[in-house]
Amino acid sequence: MWHCLSDRAAATHRAPPDGTLAPAFEAFRAHYPDIELEVVISNQVHSLSKREADIAVRPTRNPPQTLVGQRAGSIQQAVYGQRRHWQDVPAPLDTLARYHWVGPDKHMGDSALETWLTQQGLDNHCHYRVDSMLGMQTAVRHGTGLAVLPCYLGDSDPELMRLTDPLSELAVPLWLLTHPDLRRVSRIRVFTQDIGEYIRQRLG
Repeated sequence: MWHCLSDRAAATHRAPPDGTLAPAFEAFRAHYPDIELEVVISNQVHSLSKREADIAVRPTRNPPQTLVGQRAGSIQQAVYGQRRHWQDVPAPLDTLARYHWVGPDKHMGDSALETWLTQQGLDNHCHYRVDSMLGMQTAVRHGTGLAVLPCYLGDSDPELMRLTDPLSELAVPLWLLTHPDLRRVSRIRVFTQDIGEYIRQRLG
């Protein structure tokens, strides 16, 4: 999640990672040099109600009713493996249970992914768990294991190969959220418009 802060726009984001949004932040700074950005990238959920941040880019299926904002897109996810290992191996989803998997640890808090792994009978095959999507991506790049990754992350990595279609049950809406008291503040409005449009184009 990312959050922004005053004549600063303070933002926090958990996903997409900073490498994905960094060009948008740089373009925003060029267009609005008087607005100072303070970006926090973390799995920790910062409180907008307590003004720990002004804006949050937050992947969630249930945005808090105490906040207002816009849905900027949807994060699609699919199964990925190391390209060199998997490029000659047919791997429909129903055959993947016999392989090693990289999964999320409890600190990621991705209950939907954990439930999906359990339902697919894959939970017991996760012998390597990581606390972030970037960590899972790195583990797959350097091993023969499989992992569910966001498509914007896996498709952009030349070392990875997508092995399944996007998993509709794991698609996650991505929201730009702020406190109701701030929604008409000009710096917040222009920030959400610019970054929201970038995310919509980036996620397709």
